[in-house]
Amino acid sequence: MNVDHAGIATDDADVLAELYTDLFGFEVAHEETFDGMNVVFLDCGESYFELLEPLGGEGAIARYLDRNGPGIHHLALETDDVAAALDRAREHGVELIDDEPRPGAWGHSVAFLHPGSTGGVLIEFVEH
Repeated sequence: MNVDHAGIATDDADVLAELYTDLFGFEVAHEETFDGMNVVFLDCGESYFELLEPLGGEGAIARYLDRNGPGIHHLALETDDVAAALDRAREHGVELIDDEPRPGAWGHSVAFLHPGSTGGVLIEFVEH
């Protein structure tokens, strides 16, 4: 598996995208409104920064921002088969957030592992 992206919770994805574009030379690779969020993917070369801005006061990212403030929300690993990756996680006793793959941003299949089983890091599997 390779690192696909780092998900970053923010109150303003456009402002943060502009900063990262100017500061690091990243380019916007994809933007969409998905699951109550403004989502912006910045191309970092071999991976992406996924900027996640809640569009309302509800949802996982809004709750994360209320509890923790802006910052890294999750790390995503690219896999050819999310279902097989979940099976492997189950075999290792990892607690799953998603029992089955579900639709994610950019039309990809995704699933999350509980941070309580992964050293405090929310891990996402992404299938392209």
